[in-house]
This record gives sequence, structure tokens and C-alpha cells, in this order.
Amino acid sequence: MQRFTPLLIEAARPCRHAVGDRWFVDETYVKVAGVWRYVYRAVDRCSQVIDVYVSKKRNIAAARRFFAEALRAHGRPVEVTADLAAPLLRVIDELIPDAVHDTEHYSNNRIENDHGRLKARLRPMRGLRTDRTASIVIRGHAFVQNVRRGHYELGVEAENKCLRLAAAFDELAAAIWPNPDTNPASRASRSINATVPFCPNLVQPVWPRPALPYTAIPSHAMGIPALGLHPRVNR
Repeated sequence: MQRFTPLLIEAARPCRHAVGDRWFVDETYVKVAGVWRYVYRAVDRCSQVIDVYVSKKRNIAAARRFFAEALRAHGRPVEVTADLAAPLLRVIDELIPDAVHDTEHYSNNRIENDHGRLKARLRPMRGLRTDRTASIVIRGHAFVQNVRRGHYELGVEAENKCLRLAAAFDELAAAIWPNPDTNPASRASRSINATVPFCPNLVQPVWPRPALPYTAIPSHAMGIPALGLHPRVNR
């Protein structure tokens, strides 16, 4: 994941839709190696994740770097909705003085609710060990979330919306690896019927073995009483 996520994001950049002119900005926090890290995130009115940034501190320098990268990539917004955090207030007035700054109560619920999608993905994981890993995982989550929500011109010909993400990854794999012999998606599809698990140098998917045909086994053959109770209970 750490190797291919940046490649997929960069290959999909020309297919990305333009972000809206109204941004919802907020910061949340995640644990990296047992230490809290702050994650600056921004979405537009269509719930497209604009950009993310993982920082060790919650200060003006981190907020300025987040906004500088977002403005360089997506232009200047007309309106910015954020909370009353002092670093965000100062950086918005410094970098986007002509934008409307909305700080009303509950107006930032869109990005607050979107934080929950990230937390739900990170919760079952075993934890993040380095800042670099955290940045790649969080950026990859934002990328997959945008693809699923239709903010990329990828997988649009999929028959079902549930298959759009898979179709998008097939298109990106074909763009990154034009040669079918080096394309991990095509090589994996050719090896799905192989008896030996496919383990190329690029990716190493291990396909599950086919299920054996079901055969009814008598309960007495497995040493289980007919009633399913303990032998002492049957006396």
C-alpha cells in the first residue's frame, strides 16, 4: 500500500473533478506509534475531500502549510467554513483575505461527519507506526472515498456502482503498467485459476482455495452425542 498508493493518486490526477468554491476545513487527530497526530482535512459542498495533511503540532505553521498546498493545487475558494481555532483564523485571514469566513455554530458539520469515515477505517487497523505511513494511509483513504463518490472520471462504465472502484483500479493499473506482463491486475486475473498462489514481484495476492464439496458427517463419527449435550447430562 505504501508503494502503490502515491502512484495511483498521481495517475488519477488528470481524471479528477474540479473542487467546489466553498470549503469546509477542520482538524482531527489520530494516534501514530502511541502519540497523537493532528490531521488537517478539507471537503467541498459535494463532500469531495480536497486535501489532507498530517502534522505533529496544531499550530499556525501546520495550518499555513496545509492551506498553501491546497491553494496551489485547487485554486482559491470563495467561502471557507471553519471553527474558531486560532491558527485557522489567522491563516485564513493571511492567505485568503477576500474569502468569506463562516464560523457559525453547526455550519461545519459536513467535515465533522466526514471525519467519522476516516476514524471508522482506522479503528479496526492495528495502528499506524510512522508519520509517513499515516500520511499515505489517510491520503489513500481520501482517494478511495472520492472515487466511490464519483469525483473522478474513472469506472464510469461499470454496470453497478459497487463495481466502480474495481473498474477504476483496473483503468489505473493499465495506465501505470501498459505492458500486460508487468500489470499486476492482468497477471492476477490470469493466475486466479492456477493451482499455486500467484506471487509476483509487484503485488502478492494469495487467492483462497476452492471450497470442498459439503459432505454430511454423522455426529457419532465426530464423537458428539446425538442431542448435542454433554455425556453426563444425558445420564
